[in-house]
Amino acid sequence: MRAGAGSGHVDGFARDRLPPVAQWPRLLFELPGLAYPERLNCAAELLDRGAERYGGRVAVLDGEGGSWSYAGLRARVDRIAHVLTGELGVRPGNRVLLRGPTGPWLAACWLAVVKAGGIAVTVPVDQRAPELAALAGAAGCSHALCEAGALGELAAARVPGLAVTPYGGGTGGDLLARARRATARPYAAVDTAADDVALIAFTSGTTGRPKGCAHFHRDVLAAADTFSAHVLRPRPGDVFAGSPPLAFTFGLGGLLVFPLRAGAATLLLDRAGPHRLLAAIGRHRVSVLFTAPTAYRGMLGLLDGGSPADLSSLRRCVSAGEDLPGSVWTGWYARTGLRLINGVGATELLHIFLSAADGDSRPGSAGRPVPGWRAAVLGPDGRPVPDGRPGLLAVRGPVGCRYLAEDGGAGPDARQAAYVRDGWNLTGDRCVREPDGSFRYVARADDMIVSAGHSIAGPQVEAVLLGHPDVVDAAVVGRPDPLRGQVVRAYAVVRDGVPRDAATAAALRAFVRARLAPYKSPREVVFLDVLPRTATGKLRRGRLRARGREDGNGPVAGPSGARSTA
Repeated sequence: MRAGAGSGHVDGFARDRLPPVAQWPRLLFELPGLAYPERLNCAAELLDRGAERYGGRVAVLDGEGGSWSYAGLRARVDRIAHVLTGELGVRPGNRVLLRGPTGPWLAACWLAVVKAGGIAVTVPVDQRAPELAALAGAAGCSHALCEAGALGELAAARVPGLAVTPYGGGTGGDLLARARRATARPYAAVDTAADDVALIAFTSGTTGRPKGCAHFHRDVLAAADTFSAHVLRPRPGDVFAGSPPLAFTFGLGGLLVFPLRAGAATLLLDRAGPHRLLAAIGRHRVSVLFTAPTAYRGMLGLLDGGSPADLSSLRRCVSAGEDLPGSVWTGWYARTGLRLINGVGATELLHIFLSAADGDSRPGSAGRPVPGWRAAVLGPDGRPVPDGRPGLLAVRGPVGCRYLAEDGGAGPDARQAAYVRDGWNLTGDRCVREPDGSFRYVARADDMIVSAGHSIAGPQVEAVLLGHPDVVDAAVVGRPDPLRGQVVRAYAVVRDGVPRDAATAAALRAFVRARLAPYKSPREVVFLDVLPRTATGKLRRGRLRARGREDGNGPVAGPSGARSTA
């Protein structure tokens, strides 16, 4: 039996591929404001209500001086929705793949798809044809809206039955040209159920094949009505900006859903690296910033190097996607006087569920459960461990993991059963609950290194390496070893002019030994030009572990690799 009688979808693909209800986590709607009605379209809530309340207030900026008001955004979205359901034949429940650079038109397409009752499947613009084919196939996409400059890889993917419509290309068949010809009559949002699927978000695939996570209309609003409303606390006059693409739920929430829910403006920038973010903050008077620890570290490096920047407009800065090193927290606080809001979240749960903000924000703290959420640290037996002892982080709240079945949805799903146990979502993070009720992040469960019987958290060693003045970026993983089981291997990016040789490697190892137990010091150091990361800044540790397996006990390959062993 499936949940959600009275669906507004006529295409039941996504609902039929939800895991059995018995495998869903137990949800919490105890927080005031989370009592959503049975019929709900989240795009209408964000857009129509926003246009009614804020009308001429700026909703979206494009970074080049252009802006759309709330009323203007709604008018554009409604025209696109008319084209979708008219000329293009999109029906409620159809999956629509969205591909393009982060910008106002991609945001408008997302809102139009969801308002029209479709299911948005937004994919990173840098994905290649095989990746696109796999994701579009897994989601059963029937339609695609693709920015004209990004059509090549999607065409090469040759997805059977996928009707692709370009936007931004200036041709007569272009979506935007069609939208200009469409009726200006307001589009009445499709009457979807609160638990109809609104989007399918794929995990980043850092530890294996990406998994499709189905999120409901109510889930989208719940992310805004918990973390954003109670921790971030945006204001209508805020200007949001950041680096995560809208294809990732960190970016979707932080750069679209949260500002629209609050009546604020959002600056949508494509490929917003540290240089571009610094310039944009001053130019557009950005007050709320969303990015990863890597970008904060990059901006600090630029500021230390003398790059001019006006950061006086900032008042809230959110860091998520990776563990926040203490050196980055203290460096940002020293430079701006702002305490970074550290967030722990997951694609499976849409956005941030554990956060350190304001008085709870301090180096090394992951904070407390976001209002509306509960958290516990569990041992191997599934029971809570005493405070001060590490274990698996388990959370529950108004949003839960629902992996899209890959086999048509028949029977229990092993991936779902591994993530959801006894009603809890097991996020794969190892944490410690402190006596004061706050949490401290240790590592991803698969990032723990077991060497000669010692359990070593890679992120702890990384944080120490990042405190060395010559280190620009660092990653620490385990490499298989016949004697110790694993040895600690560090991959380091050092500043220009620092020799990438055995002497520097020895100095880095000594730096770690002086600050951590000797067994945690890397036995091997490999120098790289750049570390592999996702578009949201997450380290692709799986690639580094794979390299370690390939290297074995022989010399490290690669023009920029240097290896030092104890």
